[in-house]
Amino acid sequence: MSDPQSCRWWVVTDLDGTLMDHHYDWSPAAATLRSLQRAGVPVIPCTSKTAEEVERFRAAALLRDPYIVENGGAIHGETPTCEPWDQALGPGWSALKPRLQELSEQLSEPLQALDELTDAEGERLLGLSGELLQQAQRRRCSVPFVPPSAAIQRRLDALAAAQGLAVVRGNRMCHLLGAEVSKGNALAALKQRLHEPDVKVLALGDSPNDLPLLEVADLAVVVPGAEGPHPQLRPGVESGRFELARAPHAEGWAEAVERLLQLR
Repeated sequence: MSDPQSCRWWVVTDLDGTLMDHHYDWSPAAATLRSLQRAGVPVIPCTSKTAEEVERFRAAALLRDPYIVENGGAIHGETPTCEPWDQALGPGWSALKPRLQELSEQLSEPLQALDELTDAEGERLLGLSGELLQQAQRRRCSVPFVPPSAAIQRRLDALAAAQGLAVVRGNRMCHLLGAEVSKGNALAALKQRLHEPDVKVLALGDSPNDLPLLEVADLAVVVPGAEGPHPQLRPGVESGRFELARAPHAEGWAEAVERLLQLR
């Protein structure tokens, strides 16, 4: 690999299950985040979360870098004068939500959208309730929903594709998106928007919806869970295409970033 000190890098990272554990704790990576900011290396969240959720994280982590939300549905940033901007990259929530209902009817199986969860359901499925759940529910360019039974997943994918849509899977929810929406395509759009075609990317993720990002990165890291890497990411690790972090969640994230970018 080229010397990380000799070229410009972005760290582009998933949040839930990668930089954060499933209780949303990222504290083991706090010192590494500060080191990256001191070194002038942007830390770009690339997540299924909403812009509101990412803005809350950025404020806590003292980040000012751009970010990618809703599995690539939009990119966000700030101008040099600190004016916020955003760019949608696919169909909006109001166009997608009726399609989820149509898919549910075609499959004869309920597909419960995230915005329909009660506080009790949100707490049980996501560990979120109250305003935190509402921030996750206020979608602009994706419709997350409770994963259906395994028996219908292939048919669901086929029916969605026939409508020009896609279903991507995270750790806890499925997400209905435009067919061309992905974390990888959003990264390309962000490079174009910021006039950074040649920047090197260290990408980190933990679940299938991160594959489009990991596949286009210069360095790609799979962050394992407590039981190891996600089965759908193992082939990339076993082939040597992806690095495997040496610990789960924020601890592994920090170790991999420091090692690969030679921060110490």
